[in-house]
Amino acid sequence: MSETSIYGEYLPAMEQIKDELLKRINELRVRLTQKYGSDPVDHCLARIKSDESMREKCRRNGIPETTENALHFFRDAIGLRIVCSFLSDVYTIRDYLIRFNDLELVEEKDYIRKAKDNGYRSLHLIVKTSQGFFVELQLRTISMDTWAALEHQMKYKKGKMASEELIVSELKRCADELASTDVSMQTIRDMIFTEEGASVL
Repeated sequence: MSETSIYGEYLPAMEQIKDELLKRINELRVRLTQKYGSDPVDHCLARIKSDESMREKCRRNGIPETTENALHFFRDAIGLRIVCSFLSDVYTIRDYLIRFNDLELVEEKDYIRKAKDNGYRSLHLIVKTSQGFFVELQLRTISMDTWAALEHQMKYKKGKMASEELIVSELKRCADELASTDVSMQTIRDMIFTEEGASVL
């Protein structure tokens, strides 16, 4: 651990919380797979925001680069991204997560039901652990995750592309088409489960 880390002495505890949450989500996936016959999660990633990223975020927002600000002014130092195959799985996982006894739901933003203007879709949860740390959870479908990755790449090229306006427009169009496809895929999945007489997640 670097002595200059903006997270100071709390970094080991943050790493432990991140790893524990990832472990519990994987255990939840096993239970739900046994219960429903399929894994509701395609993949799950966890990270601690890098020291430089957090410092840059402080500078961008005009606040001091302190441990207090990194851990409490911003609430995404610890982050998990949970990528699901179907829309219903996103909300199934959400419902299980907020029932964890040692997690307090602090904030929820549903960019799936109400997308951002640029087409971004995802379900964001901010939870607080019993140790007092905030964690940001992002839940989305595979198509939402693919779109977000492409949009993220564009941000690094912002202001450097002659066709930027066209790309932004095309990204928005793709986001809407992918959202429609997610709904169609969910409908087909529900029909399959109904035909089989099985419970739908």
